[in-house]
Amino acid sequence: MHRAWVYILTIALGLWFSATACNGLISDHYAELPVNVWCWGLFAWLFRNGSRKQRIEMLTVVAIATPMELFFSEVWLIYEYQRGLMPLFVPAGHYFLFDLGRMAAEKMKQSWAMPLLIPFVPLVLYGAWTGGDTSAVFLLILVLAFTKWGPQPRLYSAMAWAALAMELWGTYLTNWTWASEVPWTGLTAWNPPLLVGSFYCLGDLLVNMAVVKFEGKDRLGVHA
Repeated sequence: MHRAWVYILTIALGLWFSATACNGLISDHYAELPVNVWCWGLFAWLFRNGSRKQRIEMLTVVAIATPMELFFSEVWLIYEYQRGLMPLFVPAGHYFLFDLGRMAAEKMKQSWAMPLLIPFVPLVLYGAWTGGDTSAVFLLILVLAFTKWGPQPRLYSAMAWAALAMELWGTYLTNWTWASEVPWTGLTAWNPPLLVGSFYCLGDLLVNMAVVKFEGKDRLGVHA
């Protein structure tokens, strides 16, 4: 099976299984265990069979995503997980989404990166006008800036949509819930925020910078 479909099914079914405890067939206390085992087993298999650059990349994604997740959920409190603490499968899932976004970006023309973000604009304006998601204005600016000046514009554009799709599914299942009022800012947010992909873009940029340092190269992953 193509790696992309493995990622899609892992994310979709993993979140469903974790959220529903397989419709009550197992104890809620153990609902995350099979997903943890599968995700980290898949991660280990990919790591074992990957190139040196891919291995560095995988470890870097986990090293950056884990503290970011803990800061956002436990310190900033902009969202809360279903069972309190961050599930163990989440850091591995970040790499799956990152790699999935990269595969989508590789099929994209460079000139498509910015136009693919245009559909967000009227939705952002609607969220700001109604007051339901005022944070989206600032997050849209971030995504546009990453796409305009970042080293991997196609990846950031693809991640804006991939992240939104995953977040819509995860929040629908109540794996996590975003706060309607963003702490410390006076801003509001939908559940999930429309431009939640900006956080993923930031993480991807940090990963790119870190791996480029290790590899001693100018670019990583998605090439122009």
